[in-house]
Amino acid sequence: MSNHPLLTPLNIGDQTIANRIIVAPMAGVTDKPFRMLAKSFGAGHAVSEMMTSDATLFAHHKTLYRANFDGEIAPISAQIAGSDPKKIAEAARYQVANGAQIVDINMGCPAKKVCKKLAGSALLKDEDLVKRLLDATVNAVDLPVTLKTRLGYANGEENILRVAKMAEEAGIAMIVIHGRTREDKYLGSARYELIKEVKNLLTIPVIVNGDIDSPQKAKQVYEQTGADGIMIGRAGQGQPWIFRDIAHYLETGEILPSPTMDELKEIVLSHLQEIYAFYGEYSGCRIARKHIAWYTSGIANSNAFRQAMYEEDTTAGQFKVVAQFLKTAEFD
Repeated sequence: MSNHPLLTPLNIGDQTIANRIIVAPMAGVTDKPFRMLAKSFGAGHAVSEMMTSDATLFAHHKTLYRANFDGEIAPISAQIAGSDPKKIAEAARYQVANGAQIVDINMGCPAKKVCKKLAGSALLKDEDLVKRLLDATVNAVDLPVTLKTRLGYANGEENILRVAKMAEEAGIAMIVIHGRTREDKYLGSARYELIKEVKNLLTIPVIVNGDIDSPQKAKQVYEQTGADGIMIGRAGQGQPWIFRDIAHYLETGEILPSPTMDELKEIVLSHLQEIYAFYGEYSGCRIARKHIAWYTSGIANSNAFRQAMYEEDTTAGQFKVVAQFLKTAEFD
């Protein structure tokens, strides 16, 4: 048994996370039930979904769900997005009052509706604004502020080395870098060379993100970049056990078998119950659909099952058809 560096605790400012395998913030995915589930499978840390810095939306029911940290394993990290230094400072203070112990700034999201407001990865076009936003957030709160970003806005104009240095100088406690530009969105393959350069340049923790979708890839990317940790997003959708699988592989060199159908059924049904309890009848039923679709891809006859499942508009009906399907299902 080896205690791999990724399985050791990491300090983020004055906070400590259990290990260096981190769940990426994903809008509409990393809500409290998903964060708790990922942590139960061994993720050392999970960052909340992105929350707007627009104060008029703070009390919006969607934002309230996103900002619900009751009973969650500390340290709690709340991600905020925005392009106005005053507003982002206010959003940071709001999240601290709400129980966050770490505030994360989003400069990585490539989504059109976020970039249209010059937030997320669109900010990388304006380094002066990046600096003002970093300073405003760090100065607004007395706890660690982290940054999630990309290699740059456009291919051939990657400015991550300058942005990362600026972040460290502003007092950012940790930086997470997705190995693509805004222009790449999620196309092509993540590139890690510049992340290695950032790691050599900075003294704060540098986390690598993008395309880490298996235990072997986790080890390879860690070795290639020398990063202080890895962050996993889309690969956790429908397979939250990936965090456990990575930890097991790093410790023993063995690949764990995929969950059996019985194990899958137990994981899915208990996740559904958490979603229903958290969101209630109407939203619970709707939010569960994408998770069910992810969990069941790769199962025989799952297309027909999903069509039928989408027709169910009560949590009880949905739960029943999922339980029924997984009772007799077989992997393709």
